[in-house]
Amino acid sequence: MERLLKHGRRRLAAAAAAGALALVGAALMVPGPAQAASTLGAAAAQSGRYFGTAIAASRLNDSTYSTIAGREFNMITAENEMKPDATQPQRGQFTFSSGDQIYNWATQRGLKVRGHTLAWHAQQPGWMQSLSGGNLRQAMIDHINGVMGHYRGKLAAWDVVNEAFNEDGSRRQSNLQGTGNDWIEVAFRTARAADPSTKLCYNDYNIENWSYGKTQGVYNMVRDFKSRGVPIDCVGLQTHFTGGSSLPGNFQTTLSSFAALGVDVALTEVDVTNASTSQYAGLTQACLNVPRCIGITVWGVRDSDSWRSGENPLLFDGGGNKKAAYTSVLNALNAAGPAPTGTATPTPTTTPTTPPPSNGANRILGNQSGRCVDVPNSSQTNGTRVQLYDCHGQTNQQWTYTANKQLTVYGGSRCLDAAGSGNGAAIQIYSCNGQTNQQWNVNSNGTITGVQSGRCLDVWGTGNGQQVQLYDCNGQANQRFQLVPVS
Repeated sequence: MERLLKHGRRRLAAAAAAGALALVGAALMVPGPAQAASTLGAAAAQSGRYFGTAIAASRLNDSTYSTIAGREFNMITAENEMKPDATQPQRGQFTFSSGDQIYNWATQRGLKVRGHTLAWHAQQPGWMQSLSGGNLRQAMIDHINGVMGHYRGKLAAWDVVNEAFNEDGSRRQSNLQGTGNDWIEVAFRTARAADPSTKLCYNDYNIENWSYGKTQGVYNMVRDFKSRGVPIDCVGLQTHFTGGSSLPGNFQTTLSSFAALGVDVALTEVDVTNASTSQYAGLTQACLNVPRCIGITVWGVRDSDSWRSGENPLLFDGGGNKKAAYTSVLNALNAAGPAPTGTATPTPTTTPTTPPPSNGANRILGNQSGRCVDVPNSSQTNGTRVQLYDCHGQTNQQWTYTANKQLTVYGGSRCLDAAGSGNGAAIQIYSCNGQTNQQWNVNSNGTITGVQSGRCLDVWGTGNGQQVQLYDCNGQANQRFQLVPVS
């Protein structure tokens, strides 16, 4: 979201054209007092979700503002303080004082933080706006590395790329788009390498209506990324609505359709003209009805804090009083069932196989790439990360699956080892120690899953040198391997 309402009218017009959502009404039942949570964050947490808000560092000394924010929400997004112009005002000179102020305020209260945003055509510092081509591409990469390096391991998610599509579903002709059509993929791959532990999101407005051109453009990009192993974990729908009939009747279809691709979805910048009670209740219920809708963030605390302050679009009025829309949202959250199993990335059902016969040496052959899992340069150094490489049958590509579920190389002197259990954890060789991070299930569906993590062996691409990692199982070809006996 921009500091000023530069294209707000265009943002909201398309949403206003859609039909009303009919899924609310009688479904919104208020539970008994013993079941009900009294704040938005606590109510959302009952179903394994979050309810967050955008925070401005300059308002944290307002006691009414900070009291409401700390009490009601369990996820915080920096409104402007983590954007490119705020974090790198001069090339190579990063500043995180305002972003850290928000991060520290949130974490001291036990609240999680989303990062917003790394690559965007707007709110770029002047020096970045003056670049183009390869220079701009490198500047984007350096910016992602610098900012994510500072917050590595600290944030729940990052909006890696923001607002990169036109209303018709084509790419926005920004200076970043001018660096090449693969710039979004480059941003996500860079982000994954910079911080393997955080969720990586694409974020946009006017993608709530399933039949809208922009929605389909973003959907096709995410589908393509998932099919090719480009690291993307979530899609953020900004959800700026104009009240009246602006909540699409197919909003839940949109959420479900994105989720079916194997990504989480979140409502990231919610505000509604005049805080329409039916609109707020409807968007909340739509999220609750989709297991992989992990949370809702409203874009500001009080009406007076909103970029659309003249439209009174938030859940608290300028004096900090709860509005009718607040109650409708709280009731919907309290009426939800227990935490859905889909809030975490689901792992497809797998059936471990028995060890390959004869305990002989095998190649681990990637189905998508046709290349073998390989120890670079025949290294036997602990911590050497394994890769894909053309199959040649030499000892650094010969793996034995043991009765203890280990995959050993070099005659059993080294084991395939996970350097962690989270998404992006490196797969390496290490002296065999019998621990669960060195035990693997070789499954009948072609996946190889870590006993400790439950996650799949995964590669980003198909070429020589592509490194192997752990990642949530998604059923794609880049996570399927065969153990083929070495002849």
